[in-house]
Amino acid sequence: MPNLTAVSVFLLRGFSTVPELQLLGAASLLLIYLAAILGNMAIVAAVTQDAHLHTPMYFFLKHLSLVDICSVSTTLPRALVATMLGSRDISLHACASQLFAFVCLGSTECFLITSMAFDRCLAIYKPLLYRAAMSPETCISLVSVAWGSGLVFSAFHTANTFSLPFCGPNVIDHFFCDIPALMRLACANADAHEAAGFAVSGCVIMSCFGLTVLSYVRILATVCRIRSTASRWKALSTCSSHLATVLLFYGSGSSAYMQPRTSYSPTQGLVAAVFYSVLTPTLNPLIYSLRNKDMKGALQKLYPRGPF
Repeated sequence: MPNLTAVSVFLLRGFSTVPELQLLGAASLLLIYLAAILGNMAIVAAVTQDAHLHTPMYFFLKHLSLVDICSVSTTLPRALVATMLGSRDISLHACASQLFAFVCLGSTECFLITSMAFDRCLAIYKPLLYRAAMSPETCISLVSVAWGSGLVFSAFHTANTFSLPFCGPNVIDHFFCDIPALMRLACANADAHEAAGFAVSGCVIMSCFGLTVLSYVRILATVCRIRSTASRWKALSTCSSHLATVLLFYGSGSSAYMQPRTSYSPTQGLVAAVFYSVLTPTLNPLIYSLRNKDMKGALQKLYPRGPF
């Protein structure tokens, strides 16, 4: 029987095995990271300072931006420093902590997006009851539930992944500790763990997605009953930014994680993860600032010489 030694340190492959591409990828992602941080910080500052944006929709958007700041900072800074310094090692505990934080923030974003869909649905379907229903207490409760659910969801996936034995090889084909890449390194059959992960993720994600779809079905049904064309477009315009965020989040997330381990490709997984974990947080501020007059106005007040 072979002598199995537990792995205490992993090695992250990074963005590429080619040194030149590593540096090019790191430089590009550094610029994208800075854009993501600055864009989301601008959203948070604008919503905080502009009294016209103290509404439920922008309250949720503010927390979405905070989640995006934390999410992109969980993976990219360490990967960029490792590329620049050539230090690719990460301890088992640090790897588990990174995975926990990344999954927690990703799932919290999923719950927040669902809450935002409910908010838009209520604003259009029951406008007279909207203020009473979406009180500050209700908004705080929804955000608290989103964070609490994210913590529980993340705790399950972290325990489910790191209850597997790792005894070598220890090179992770990724630039951060991610579930599919880690499960490929397990020196035991991971089928049961993968099935459990898919089952829990499927239930949670499909529930959130289903509630979001139902909200938009109700929105469309309500809009179709509006006689004025101008009023229809006005109602739909309040949802366009959120709908774009929904499509971006679920589209990139499903391509990154909704595939079995047997068909997992390191290159494909890396590209999908970059899009999901890096580009999505970067594009969200653009979506909400370019297509939203109130947000553009708040950003112009905040940055009078900015390009808004």
